Amino acid sequence: MKRPTTRLRELIARGPTLYVPGCYNALSGKVLRDAGFEAVYMTGYGTSLSLTGLPDVGLATMTEMVANARYIAQATGLPVIADADTGFGNAINVIRTVREYIGAGVAGFHLEDQVSPKRCGHVAGRLVIPLEEAVGKIRAAVDERNRLDPDFVIIARTDARGAHGGSLDEAIRRVNAYLAAGADLGFIEGPTSAEEVERLCREVKGPVFYNMTGVSPRFTLDELRTLGVAVCISPNAMLRSALAAMHDLAAQMKAEGPVAETRFMEGFRQHPLGDLHTFAGFDAIRAWEREYLGEEAMKKYADSVGHVPK
Repeated sequence: MKRPTTRLRELIARGPTLYVPGCYNALSGKVLRDAGFEAVYMTGYGTSLSLTGLPDVGLATMTEMVANARYIAQATGLPVIADADTGFGNAINVIRTVREYIGAGVAGFHLEDQVSPKRCGHVAGRLVIPLEEAVGKIRAAVDERNRLDPDFVIIARTDARGAHGGSLDEAIRRVNAYLAAGADLGFIEGPTSAEEVERLCREVKGPVFYNMTGVSPRFTLDELRTLGVAVCISPNAMLRSALAAMHDLAAQMKAEGPVAETRFMEGFRQHPLGDLHTFAGFDAIRAWEREYLGEEAMKKYADSVGHVPK
């Protein structure tokens, strides 16, 4: 079987635009896989909020981010593009970051040029590090990538467009420098109009990675293809949908008590994913038990109460 890194490169090369939705944990990643997506994106915002309950301001550690990426990669079996924030330090820290993400089974990551601690690329108050320092971090990532797995995809992100005193001119200059340093795709965070996206697609000297969220304009898949975008992510739709559904159910349970949960479960059973135990993988567990523990282990299912895996 091909490595996830190789598969991701093939998906990008296949073109014309690879659309990759975001997930925030292994469960949401499995839902996307079940829907038929060929790759998934691990959102840093969603990782921070779902794991710690804290906003995306650099409070999630490398250990937490890598662990979440590993769970997603293992649960989905798909190529995972992951948020790697600033690389969690300087160029020396970036070397270890590359090692950890590759070791976790991630297919690629994006590395940004914000001052640490960073913040969400669609929230005001960002600052960027000097260009020379940022190029050094990309060079370190590329060298370590080439040593461990040349197919690992490095996406160089600049926040210069939306940073304090920033501009699209500076963002394009920076991302082109990162591409020249060996990054595979260029990612300008936070363009605010279709005209800006059109311009960066013309002037970025390499494949364009586009984050369709926050302050940035929305496009159809056909429009993205016409623009020439190589990869487009929509990072937090799954997170927002889960938040909305959980909030509504919690409010109903508070107002109505247990009857609200009963009514919800009756409706959920009609959903395509309503058989939660099968979706979770209990059928595979029973098959493994038969294969590796023998028929004796199957006896525990007889006259036992509850869901019986197939």
